Amino acid sequence: MNIPYIKKIRIILLHLIFWIGVWFFFLYFFSYNSNDSTYVRWFSSILLPLTIAITYFTVYYLIPRYLLEKKYGKFALYSFYMLVFSSYMIVLIIYGCLFLILDYDASNIPPMSKNFFSVLILVYLVVGLVSFVSLLNHHFGTDKKNKELQNKILETQLKIKEQELHYLKMQIHPHFLFNTLNTIYGLALKQSKETPEIILKLSNLLDYILYQINKPRVSLKEEILHITEYIELEKIRFQDTLKIKLETNEIYDELEIAPMLMIPFVENAFKHGSIVEGFLEIEIMVTVEREQLNFKIKNRSIDDNKNEHHGIGLENIRKRLELNYENKHELLIDNNDNWYTVSLTIYNLNHIKNA
Repeated sequence: MNIPYIKKIRIILLHLIFWIGVWFFFLYFFSYNSNDSTYVRWFSSILLPLTIAITYFTVYYLIPRYLLEKKYGKFALYSFYMLVFSSYMIVLIIYGCLFLILDYDASNIPPMSKNFFSVLILVYLVVGLVSFVSLLNHHFGTDKKNKELQNKILETQLKIKEQELHYLKMQIHPHFLFNTLNTIYGLALKQSKETPEIILKLSNLLDYILYQINKPRVSLKEEILHITEYIELEKIRFQDTLKIKLETNEIYDELEIAPMLMIPFVENAFKHGSIVEGFLEIEIMVTVEREQLNFKIKNRSIDDNKNEHHGIGLENIRKRLELNYENKHELLIDNNDNWYTVSLTIYNLNHIKNA
């Protein structure tokens, strides 16, 4: 089935029906106070082609070429030319019908077709109506195309953000895994008896890193649980040289967060923290108040420049926060008094963008 051909036939039929309707309207209008149906039919039939020509010239030439292109001066000029031409043609039609049909007997001419201005107004009433419908249709068509274009742009931007976010997530895998395996390697050298428990914790962490991170969001409880498991692994590595404090308030099950947002900060605290007076001190606080997450972690740091750059880690988290919580988060980093402090606040925690 040739759909474009069918559409063309349908448009032609609609135009034909419309102009037949206009012709009947002319008959009705010019028949007012007149019984000369022959004259009215001929006059209406001759006037109709002129009306069609003026209408199509306006709709398919003047409007798209000048009005829509904002060439208002030329539009006004050519419209004036068309008005002069159409006025001249209407006068010719009136006198032509008077001569050919009524033999110059002006007393028998129908009153509505005798008045030049009435005929001119009637013709331009049709032209104006069709032009208005054409402009309205163009407006809706343009608006529809603009919306489709905007949707395509938004879809493209979303795909780009999804790809960027996926790439950022993939970067976490080797970064996090490398440090975790280093911890296990150190424990293996010591032939620790806690190896089964360590492997189990590592298994849970690997499952989280390799599989759960592909989800757009995970349970906040789950994120905190894996922070705890990571801390337990590091406790075994640092033994008595670690002083760590983790504080949390009640976390509801329905609260969710983008995966692997807090764990890299914990990892950096262990990796870049300084041992002062024989201890590595780390303090972690996670609280939630009305869907607002407040995460704060601080570690001792003697070298002020030591924590300024964390390679992939910190920059990665900044980008992921921007993609997931645009204008809904605040990340502050401070390095004073031998304490390196990271404060992360996420507002409307469950209103994460799908990514």
